[in-house]
Amino acid sequence: MTGAHGKRVTARQNAAVDPPKRLLVYRSGRSRYDLARQLRWTVVAVVAVVVLGTVGYRLLGLNWLDAAYSTVFVVTTVGFDEPYDLDTAGKLFTIVLMLGGIGTVLYTLTLLVAAFVDGHVSSLLEGRRMQRHIDDLADHVIVCGYGRVGRASAHQLARSGRQVVVVERNAERLADCPYPSVEGDSTSDETLERAGIQRAYCLVATLESDADSLFVTLSARALNDQLLIIARSRTEAAVAKFERAGADRVVNPQRLGGDRIAASALQPHVVDFLDVAMHDAEIEFRLEDFEVADGSSIAGLTILEARQREGGGALLLAIRDPGGAFVSNPDAEREIRPGDAIIAIGTEAQLEALRVAGSR
Repeated sequence: MTGAHGKRVTARQNAAVDPPKRLLVYRSGRSRYDLARQLRWTVVAVVAVVVLGTVGYRLLGLNWLDAAYSTVFVVTTVGFDEPYDLDTAGKLFTIVLMLGGIGTVLYTLTLLVAAFVDGHVSSLLEGRRMQRHIDDLADHVIVCGYGRVGRASAHQLARSGRQVVVVERNAERLADCPYPSVEGDSTSDETLERAGIQRAYCLVATLESDADSLFVTLSARALNDQLLIIARSRTEAAVAKFERAGADRVVNPQRLGGDRIAASALQPHVVDFLDVAMHDAEIEFRLEDFEVADGSSIAGLTILEARQREGGGALLLAIRDPGGAFVSNPDAEREIRPGDAIIAIGTEAQLEALRVAGSR
């Protein structure tokens, strides 16, 4: 079948999309995050031991420099010849300092050696760079769950130009993930905050169970009430629960797959056309939607007037009013109102011109 611009239109054979290699970035893992937290607390503990030891020796009669000098020698197990005599209290204090201080320092050194041996130090540095990258993102999409559905969703979103952050608890699934990622539990508020939930445009919940996806939906809505939330539901019975939890869209892949199979049998050319219009990057025309903003240049105009102003441009297929009702093939005298969602088809340039007109 040949499209309007002379290019051959073919049905997509695979729903999965090859990951864009240009999006390769550093990845953060939960183990690296926990190691950093452990090292931070052990360093704090070492500093506390040195401070307490210095203050203790100062109270025992040493000056500040000698007190700090003695403390460092004790906790580092170097040892020294006492230039002064310690009374019973001083000896007891030194014993306590040895037991607590030496153990703390040795534990810290053990963590540092393990980090270097296992390669965690470079991973920690990479994780910090990746986290800074996520912290700089805004209007991105968070994909919770990097299984088959989550992987295909992330790839298609990236192909469309969206920044994607993946949240997944299984480190093996993230091994070949080409997007910024956070290894952790999606149901944890802390994990979602590390993924930039407050600045995100959309969250996609595709976890292994409806219960987990439902919990993520509740947490995400509580953290960002302006967030667009799309949830994958494995059963029809769970759809209403997702909607009550705050999901804006609920998708059942099994039902969609059945509908697609039936449509392919009954209307194969229509299915092929919609498939390439929405997903095929090699086809010049696109099928897109956008919302008319208050005060835009086409708000208040009829469809005919808007088309004349834009010089023909994109073909308007349908309008969805703020109440959710669709008007297919709207009459040319129908007035375009703020809040209307316009569904149009055209080239990228035509759609961009219409999108700009609808936004200002």
